[in-house]
Amino acid sequence: MQSSYGSDMRERIEINPRVCGGQPVIKGTRIPVATVLEQLADNESWDSLLRGYPELTRDDIQAALEYARYSILHTEITALGVA
Repeated sequence: MQSSYGSDMRERIEINPRVCGGQPVIKGTRIPVATVLEQLADNESWDSLLRGYPELTRDDIQAALEYARYSILHTEITALGVA
């Protein structure tokens, strides 16, 4: 991970099979990264997320976005429905 947020992402995101079924979560919480991403995709503002999840920080949200970016860049994607 060679971005300005890479090390922060590793410090803020954890995957533990005993927490939320092994989904990536914000470290020290049970807040799945997917929940943060879904709410952002639904046009929730960062401030709204922070109010709804007081244990989150702006750095946590940034780490969730960086995790998603890193995951996409390091995933092999196969086209569906192409003949």
